[in-house]
This record gives sequence, C-alpha cells and structure tokens, in this order.
Amino acid sequence: MSDQPGRAPEPVLELAGITKDYGTADNPVPVLRGVDLCVLEGDYVAIVGASGSGKSTMLNILGCLDRPTAGSYRLVGEDVATLDDEALSRLRKTKIGFVFQSFQLVSHLTVQENVELPLLYARVPRKTRRQRSRALIEKVGLGHRFDHLPTMLSGGECQRAAIARALVNEPALVLADEPTGNLDSRTSKEIMKLFVELHEQGRTIVMITHDLGVAAIAKRRITLRDGQVANVDGAAGSVRPEEAECSAN
Repeated sequence: MSDQPGRAPEPVLELAGITKDYGTADNPVPVLRGVDLCVLEGDYVAIVGASGSGKSTMLNILGCLDRPTAGSYRLVGEDVATLDDEALSRLRKTKIGFVFQSFQLVSHLTVQENVELPLLYARVPRKTRRQRSRALIEKVGLGHRFDHLPTMLSGGECQRAAIARALVNEPALVLADEPTGNLDSRTSKEIMKLFVELHEQGRTIVMITHDLGVAAIAKRRITLRDGQVANVDGAAGSVRPEEAECSAN
C-alpha cells in the first residue's frame, strides 16, 4: 500500500463476469456464475459460503492456480488471461503470498529455511534472504524458533511460520485458505489477531473461510451461494479477535 498522502488506493485484483465450468463442452457443470469482485490496496476481505458454493474454485482462480472459463481477471493491473503457464508461475511467486490450512511447511527444513524458500527460488542473495526472513520471523513472534523444525512446533507456531513465508517476497496480495482450520479456538484467535495487525500495517488480504467468527474480523465479507455473490457486507471490521467466536476443529 502506497504511503503517498492523498493517493486513492488502486485495485490489487479485479474480477469481471468470471465463470468456471467443469465437465465437458457438451455437458458443462457450472461452478462460478458471473462473479464480479474488486479488492483495493490495503483491503481485508473474507469470502464465505457453504460447501459447494464455489469458494475453493474462487481460491484457485484468485491464486492463478486455475483459469476461468470466461470473464476477466486482472491482478495488479495485469490481465491474467494473456499469460502463459510460465508467466503465471512467476506472477504467483512474486505477487501472491499463500497461507494454507495445512501450513505446507517442508518438514526437514528449519523455520528460517522454510521462510527463506520463496527468496531462494527468486535467487535473492543469501545475506538478503537471511535478513528479510529473520525480520519477519521476529515480527510473527517466532524469534525463539529460528532453528526449529516444523515437527517441534505447535500448530499456531507452524501457521505463524507459514504467514512469515507468505510475506517474505513482499507480495501485493496475501491469499489465505482456511488459515485457522487446523487450530483450536484459542490459537485461532491469536492467528486472527496477527491478520488484523497485518491489515493495519497496510497488507491486502483475501481470506477464504467457512468460519463466520473468523470472517467477522475482515473489513468486508463476501458471501458466495451457488457460484454467485449473494451478499456483500462492508462493515468496518469492528469485531475484535478476542470477542469473536471461532470454530474449534
């Protein structure tokens, strides 16, 4: 998010008329049906919906992991439809920070090595990798765990490490998929508080969740139903993490 005074925030992602069909051309199975969405710099959006509403398909399209059947998707001004697979991969690595429900940390690498991975793939020099990863690990409260393996961490610590990894490339968009889904309610609230802090620091966040308590923390809540946007709640995120009810899994 720009710190230029008076400048209006620009769109990070824009969806227009997005559809996604599975099946065959003769027998298509529509999953997304004309979705429009605009997320600006510094926004914090939760996408919610029942099973089968299209949340997972939306996640895959937003993350450039799948292509829509029709419609337009622009990510930081770039028309995703015009990109080949190599360019899409590069866009994912540089513009999107992923946070997954299952953490997806590499089990034989330390916390620091896991957080450094995106920088390693980007061929960032070792000294810079170390400095940036250490700063983020400290920022998410894992300064005492630099050299620990994921098997030595709690679920909340694993998710904090995953969040640090998502931020290390300074992405335009943080895309979180059920980030509290494998955590108990107390730990969920801690992670929710961390996302609030990231948002307050200017991060742009889109979170996919089934948990209305988690969604209540977001600045905007978008409900999907049968592959369409059924409701947009633009309340200013007045619910604090410690007041929200989280689903314990």
